[in-house]
Amino acid sequence: MKVLAILGSPRADGNSERLLKEAVRGIEEEGHAITVLRPSEMDLSPCTNCGECDNTGECIIDDDMSRVYEAIRSHERFIVASPIFFFSVSAQLKALIDRCQAFWCEKYLLGKPVPEGPQGRKGLLIMVGGMKREIGFKCGDATVTAFFRTINVPEHSVLSYQQVDAKGAINNHPTALQDAYNAGRNLVL
Repeated sequence: MKVLAILGSPRADGNSERLLKEAVRGIEEEGHAITVLRPSEMDLSPCTNCGECDNTGECIIDDDMSRVYEAIRSHERFIVASPIFFFSVSAQLKALIDRCQAFWCEKYLLGKPVPEGPQGRKGLLIMVGGMKREIGFKCGDATVTAFFRTINVPEHSVLSYQQVDAKGAINNHPTALQDAYNAGRNLVL
């Protein structure tokens, strides 16, 4: 089973990445291949809402998003990990998600959703943020839910950790790292 992980955090070795690494460890221990994409290190232009994908399901912008499109088509399990900034996922991740408008057009306008594959498609969303209220996670989950449904991922699990802000603070959470490891394993079982 092929797993695609998208790390939305622009901060290297931060809390989101630490949680993702634990999820990846659980997946690798089960013997599955994993691809990790870091939008902050890719050449990704934002969607310009040009409308070209309405008729073809293909984006006309020529950048690293072509790698993302291929990865989404060829993988069966998906992890999105992101910090929550101002009640949403990171700007880098949001740019990637917005460019999946081409998949939305392909699915909803052209009636050609991404094939589910023999084992179906499932997802995992990991979020971390310094806020004290849940609303930021609800907004982040709504954004990623729309992304997952657009790429034909009908179900996903969610892990979220609030009041975790300083780099490395997630290491002090009593269950977060184990939760992420278990969620990664469960994604591929």
